[in-house]
Amino acid sequence: MSEARLLNLLARSLLAGQARAAQDPHRPVWHLAPSVGLLNDPNGFIQHQGRYHLCYQWNPFACEHGAKFWGHWSSADLLHWRHEPVALVPAEQYERNGCYSGSAVVKDGELTLIYTGNVKYPDGSRTAFQCLAVEEADGTFRKLGPVLPLPPGYTGHVRDPKVWFEQDMWWMVLAAQDPQRHGKVLLLRSADLHEWQPVGELAGSHCHGLQDFGYMWECPDLFRLQGKGVLLCCPQGLSPQAESWLNRFQAGYFLGDLSLQHAKFDHGAFHELDLGFEFYAPQTTLSDDGRRLLFGWMGVPEQDEAYHPTRDYGWIHCMTCPRELTLDAGRLRQRPARELQQLRGQLTQWQGPAVTAPTLAADSAELQLVADGPFSLRLADSVHLDWDGQRLTLQRPSLRDGQPEYRYWRGSLQQLTLLLDRSSLEIFINDGEAVMSSRIFPRQPAQLQLQGESFIQLRHWPLAGGVLE
Repeated sequence: MSEARLLNLLARSLLAGQARAAQDPHRPVWHLAPSVGLLNDPNGFIQHQGRYHLCYQWNPFACEHGAKFWGHWSSADLLHWRHEPVALVPAEQYERNGCYSGSAVVKDGELTLIYTGNVKYPDGSRTAFQCLAVEEADGTFRKLGPVLPLPPGYTGHVRDPKVWFEQDMWWMVLAAQDPQRHGKVLLLRSADLHEWQPVGELAGSHCHGLQDFGYMWECPDLFRLQGKGVLLCCPQGLSPQAESWLNRFQAGYFLGDLSLQHAKFDHGAFHELDLGFEFYAPQTTLSDDGRRLLFGWMGVPEQDEAYHPTRDYGWIHCMTCPRELTLDAGRLRQRPARELQQLRGQLTQWQGPAVTAPTLAADSAELQLVADGPFSLRLADSVHLDWDGQRLTLQRPSLRDGQPEYRYWRGSLQQLTLLLDRSSLEIFINDGEAVMSSRIFPRQPAQLQLQGESFIQLRHWPLAGGVLE
């Protein structure tokens, strides 16, 4: 289908559906969400000429996974966002089944996208092309076509290029699957973004001493942080453990010593990035002021997507809040981006036994809490957060059948920060030592109540809405 026809259909979908989506009481106030249709992976996250750019996998026609477009937002401050022209439309033969995930770089002053063109065949097989597109003066992107065909020795499941410049070369990490259905991360290099040379398998299942660890590693992101190599990835096919790896697919990281020239990454154990119900496909960028920033998709592929109530209003899924990454004692620490503090309204402070705490508004709010012992927090009719002195348990009714389901964290609890935005909850434990992100769908207006005899200190701010132009 031609690009012009696809854009015409997209415009019709927007005009027909935007008003209905805006009426949804679960529509976030300050998190990024699609105008209509389905959103998933963050793509092309970068800061260029003083503005952040964030693209996203988007099906504007339905709340289903289909041939993905790239939607595009930009912002000067991570708070106030505007719609930019649609970045990519799956109109060419080499991308006819979707412009899949990828990244962005600046080359010769031009914003350049690197993405996967997905092609599926009637027999169920597929292939993939890694492609380039360059921004034009009017904010649209001119496609340059494929620059890397399917690498030999791998199945058609090759996708999600993340590209950066280091050591006078362009480098790419690429998700792949070998014929034995082992997930891999490939490393490639280029002098010009057009001609790519393989360096080797950087990491993966049955790679560099790792045993069986999933059949596909999606959305790799490789960077250095405080002298260490960090590989973010999403292994598919891990078996659930008692209190971990409980989502359909996982998102996490490896930390270790990195040599790009030799495709060598001596890493430690895999750690989940987020312990909540919905988190996947994180992507980072390095800001102009030197911070490593992250957005994630507050969703999980193939996990109860048919049961989200927002589908009744013609949209589904949102992004996480932007987060700052640091390294502390050999683990990643995630904090809400400092810019979000500008959303705070009037501060309420309180201390005393938990059971005597006032009921707090939770429609759009930040809550910081310190407790000297066990307590419970109730969010409207839908969410329980319980600390028993050893384990933090997050409980919500299953989107599928309403039965209780649980996520867990163990450790020594010093402090909690909760960010709430109508249908999203992000819990930052001990100043970002761990995070739990989840979609929630309480009756509105949502309220927080505390229970227990432990002494509580809390601070509460209502959060203003961001601006999406």
